[in-house]
Amino acid sequence: MHAMKFLKSLATISLGAVLMVGCSSGNNAAPADNGSTPAPAAEAGGGEVTAQIGVVSFLTGSGAAYGEAQKAGLELALEELNEANKGKLKIDLKFEDSAGKKEGAINAVNKLINQDNVVAIIGPTLSSEMFAAAPVANDAEVPVFGISTTAEGINDIGEYVFRNALPESIAVPTAMKAAVERDGIKKVALIYASNDDFSVNGYKVMKATAENMGLEVTGEATFSIGDVDFAAQLTKLNQGKPDALLISALYKEGSMVVKKARELGYQGTILGGNGFNNPKVFEIAGDAAEGLIVATPFSPEKQDEKVQSFVKAFEAKYNKKPDQFAAQAYDSLYIMSQALLGAGKADREALREQLAGLKDFTGVSGKLSFDENRNPVGVAVVVEAKSGKFVPFE
Repeated sequence: MHAMKFLKSLATISLGAVLMVGCSSGNNAAPADNGSTPAPAAEAGGGEVTAQIGVVSFLTGSGAAYGEAQKAGLELALEELNEANKGKLKIDLKFEDSAGKKEGAINAVNKLINQDNVVAIIGPTLSSEMFAAAPVANDAEVPVFGISTTAEGINDIGEYVFRNALPESIAVPTAMKAAVERDGIKKVALIYASNDDFSVNGYKVMKATAENMGLEVTGEATFSIGDVDFAAQLTKLNQGKPDALLISALYKEGSMVVKKARELGYQGTILGGNGFNNPKVFEIAGDAAEGLIVATPFSPEKQDEKVQSFVKAFEAKYNKKPDQFAAQAYDSLYIMSQALLGAGKADREALREQLAGLKDFTGVSGKLSFDENRNPVGVAVVVEAKSGKFVPFE
């Protein structure tokens, strides 16, 4: 355990003070150190440590809303932390756009490690990107921290791989149990994107959960990321008269599936995976999103002092409410800060050791610990779409 070590380092500041909203201090990345034997950190005069952290995010393309939310959450956290930790730790963020592509993520990780010499990397956004790029960081012994990668097997990549994104194996069963108990579901149909690692993993979890609960699976269908017509698949699934339609997809295609299902007259329960936790769902699906059920570690409607302080600060800065992706990104930088303060230096190996010992970190997306395999241990909250927003499930 490393908890006592970093708690001693944090004795002069309370976690509550760190989590207060601070004044902006900028977020421009420091110039890369291109020397022959660069170090990933510099200690400034007066003992202040400067740490450059890389971020690989889905900022352009069909899923850019995920990356935009993550960037917003990180930038808000950066302002608060650099104000709260003044004189002790200054964090710089270096953003790279992967465009949601495996090659883009690999190139970004290589650049951040070899040119920008970052102490750690947050991201990439998609599980498919993480499976492709995390081995690069792990082989270079650079901590890489997933904030939205929920597929099974992420942490099996290596001991430098972490994430605070609750896996679908926790979120999906939680949502399905709640929906089955309330709606009396007996029969389900499944539809998912077959060319996306996250979506395939979510489908497997949904199917296994349905079987474990004794539900009848009346049909299955697939589509591909980039598809826009789902009428044939949904018409066939409707013939089985399922009580619930289970969808595993990213928000763009998933929302179009929801919309088309309602247009075709489906009136049963619709339940989605983690990919639906984005406000774009309401823009794309419109009124058809009403009643959509998902599970998430974060809800902006939660009446918790820390959550509401975050929501207020986020709304003041961006004029909109944060979603799960913004919240988990925000929490990730607080976790990084806590670990760097505990290490007392911006060193990759020391940071990895501190992260591995994380226990009972309380962020806006709930309490979090890492198990022995660095998997997140947390609790999912079930929410339902009502009047254009996700509210606690009842």
